Amino acid sequence: MAIRVCLAGATGAVGRLLAPALMADVDFELVAAVARGAKGRDLGEAIGSGRCGVAVQATLDEALQTPADLLIDYTSPAAAVVHVRAAIAKGASVVLGTTGVTARDFEEIDALARARGVGVATGNFCLTAALLQHFALFAARHLEQWEVIDFNKADKPDSPSGTARELAERMAAVRRPHIVHPIADTHGARDARGATVDGVQCHSIRLPGFASAVEVVFGHGLERLSLRHETIAAGEPFVAGTLLAARRVVESTGLIRGLDTLLFGDRPV
Repeated sequence: MAIRVCLAGATGAVGRLLAPALMADVDFELVAAVARGAKGRDLGEAIGSGRCGVAVQATLDEALQTPADLLIDYTSPAAAVVHVRAAIAKGASVVLGTTGVTARDFEEIDALARARGVGVATGNFCLTAALLQHFALFAARHLEQWEVIDFNKADKPDSPSGTARELAERMAAVRRPHIVHPIADTHGARDARGATVDGVQCHSIRLPGFASAVEVVFGHGLERLSLRHETIAAGEPFVAGTLLAARRVVESTGLIRGLDTLLFGDRPV
């Protein structure tokens, strides 16, 4: 049977591309959509692809009146955790593409998902982001000093980005980087050394001309290694990975962080 999907953020940069992809894929049935600004409209008409028979709801509670197996969420940090809780309570799995969710939130989400017997996949669903995560975790086993830089559009509200935060947290679980000069002893402006996420220094650049990029820079003696993922446009790069995660998460239980985990498991490179 096809996986019944509720899509939150259905008219956003990612959602408006995901909706046609879901409708064209025999593995999925798009049964509900959420987009406050398009309330009451046919989703296909709202995104300019022709009528599809799915009415847009203003809230997730309204949308989940239609039974769904899976919620795909590309909304906002403020809404995302509430949406995940609501979906889990309904017995639906979740693919969470929204950034800005914290490690503490993920602990709660994992516990709720396991108690309900559903899966939640989260992270950056671009293939190159998944590869960056995978290679960076491997490199952290062998190199003991690194910092993370993320680049994004000027009006992005969360810093570090969800991708950068997740990268820092997952690398810190491998090992915390060695910092030669203690951050607390920085001369001048302490903030110039960035935000500390689980012992990892993270720096956020917000300027026009960026869609999304994350880089981790390793230093080792007289050597340096840089790993970088970058998208040049919002939307399209996330579609294929989101569909892959959607197929796999409905067969899982608990929280799965990162498309790389779905692709590679815990295997080293």
